[in-house]
This record gives sequence, C-alpha cells and structure tokens, in this order.
Amino acid sequence: MSKILIASSGGVDSSVSAALAMDQGYEVETAIFIMRGVDEEARDSAQAVAQHLGVTHHECDVREEFDDLIVTYFVDEYKNGRTPNPCMICNEKIKMGTLLEKANKLKCDHVTTGHYARIKMEHGRYILKRGIDRNEQSYFLYRLRQCQLKDLLLLLGDMTRAEVEAYARKRDLPSVRRQKSQDVCFVPGNDYPLFIKDYMTFRPGPIQDRRGKVLGEHKGIAAYTIGQRRGLGISASHPLYVFQIDAENNVIIVGEEKDLYASAMIASDTNFIPFDTLEERMEVCAKPRYVSALSPAVIEPINEKDVKVIFSEPQWALTPGQSVVFYRDDVLVGGGVIQQVP
Repeated sequence: MSKILIASSGGVDSSVSAALAMDQGYEVETAIFIMRGVDEEARDSAQAVAQHLGVTHHECDVREEFDDLIVTYFVDEYKNGRTPNPCMICNEKIKMGTLLEKANKLKCDHVTTGHYARIKMEHGRYILKRGIDRNEQSYFLYRLRQCQLKDLLLLLGDMTRAEVEAYARKRDLPSVRRQKSQDVCFVPGNDYPLFIKDYMTFRPGPIQDRRGKVLGEHKGIAAYTIGQRRGLGISASHPLYVFQIDAENNVIIVGEEKDLYASAMIASDTNFIPFDTLEERMEVCAKPRYVSALSPAVIEPINEKDVKVIFSEPQWALTPGQSVVFYRDDVLVGGGVIQQVP
C-alpha cells in the first residue's frame, strides 16, 4: 500500500483530499504547517479532521523559514515599488519544499495539497493542467519543477468546488463548517500597508502626473499598487490611477485609465513545465493575474530566464511583481514574474 502525506489546513479542500486518498486505498497521514496566519482554530480543525478520519497527524513548525523566505520577500518587493504574489513562492519553497522533506522522513511515496489542478504524464514529463472548476488553481503552481511534480498527487482537479463541498458533507468532515481563508494568509485583514509598517519606515513623497506636475503627497510607496484609484488623496476633473511607482526617487506617478493599458511586457524568473527552456516564439493564452481572463499572446525568449510577452489585445494595469502564467488549451506551459512594462 502506498503512503501519502496530506498538506492539511483544516479546511474543506485538504480534508476532502485526505478522505479521497483513503477511498483510493492510500495509507494517509496529515501535516499542518505552523506559520504566520495559522491560528489555533486552524490547528484544532486539522487535528479534528485527522481524528475523524482516524489517521496520524503532524505539526510542522516552519515559522523561521516562512519569515526568512516569504515575509522578507513580500516586504522587499513593496519596498522596491512592486506588488508581490507570495503564494507562488510559498507553494514552491514552503508547501512543496518542506512537505516533501517531511514526506521523505516519514517514508511517504506521495504528497497531496488541496489545489484544484491536474498532473499528467505526457511524453516523458509531468504536465500540469487546469482543473475543471471555474476557480481552478493551476496558476499558483507554475513554479513547481519536475522533481516536485513527480511526487505530487492532486485529487481535486477533476471535481468542482460544489462537488467537494457535497463530499465533505457526505463524510461529515469537521472542516465543512469552516469559512474560506483570506487572500494573503499572514496579513491580518489583508491590510498590507499596516503589516509592512512593522518592517519599514514609510517616507511621504510627491504624487505626480505623467508630465511631472505635483498633484499631492503620498503616504509611502509601499501603500500603493499599479491601477489603484482609491485613497490617493488628490482631486482632478477626471479619475486618476497609479500608473507607475518610482521607488528610487520615492515618487508615485498617476495617469488616466487609458494610460494603464499595455500590449507588451518582460517576464523574468520564468519556469516552464513541458520543457526546460523556451527556445522559440510560441503562441499561448496568458493570465497576467489570477483574476484575469486568459488572453491570446505570443511569448518570445530573450535569454534563458526572461521572455517578452506580446498580447493580441491591450491589457489593463500590468503590474511588476505579479506573475503571468501561460497556457495552451488546458496545459500550463509555464510562467514568470512581470519585470518591466514598456
């Protein structure tokens, strides 16, 4: 019998993954990561799910690693005028990295998370595919390598969220009564500026239009992101949005809505899944943020880790620091971090 370690959050998705693995004949153990944003209620829920299923449960204290790898990255990106996506780094380095280490120590054959996505073997490589749920989550896994994908089983990719919730009710899992988690788990109330203020001093500076005219004063560049309209504290005859964040000079530059549209960008720190390196121009559909629709685009290699992305239609508020992910049909080709928008 194969043994599998489930990354448990105490929520519905991970607990259903554990129950499904048992139904499929796996020997199951669960593990919850103790880090920022994981409170006693989550720990108690994860323990209750394990007891309900009759499986061994572990707690993995990764607070030090999480602060070093995720929180430091999160704060540094905002310091540099960028808008980070910490879930990507966490999935790669904490949730998969630490989970695989724990699985090896426990002599587990596989690991499982509660993501809505699918993994298949095609042409000698592990391929990541979109899940069938409309809120599928393959976008968040684009940084995973072949060495991680080979040991990862995703059991929810062929299910909808409604089906998962129905299964949880059928099995009377304790997690079915828990609310869904917030966007960034370690930031209370998703108040990013308040969180970041514990790590840096906010320096006020000018808010300028694209011609350099000063329109007001900002509170500190870490409190702003590209496309932001509310909270600028300036008046104008027409709506103005954050167009650019000049961290070096501590300046926020604003523009009209039409100024926020762009058809090209440079993505760096890329990772590709069906192949190691992009060798030639490729037609894809690109997703420049999780909530974006898939948009036709062409990607062109610049060097081993950088690509140029050219969209068929202009995209609104392409944001340095966010991730752009590439698909062909339901196959996730790869992705990278938005580095520069011309």
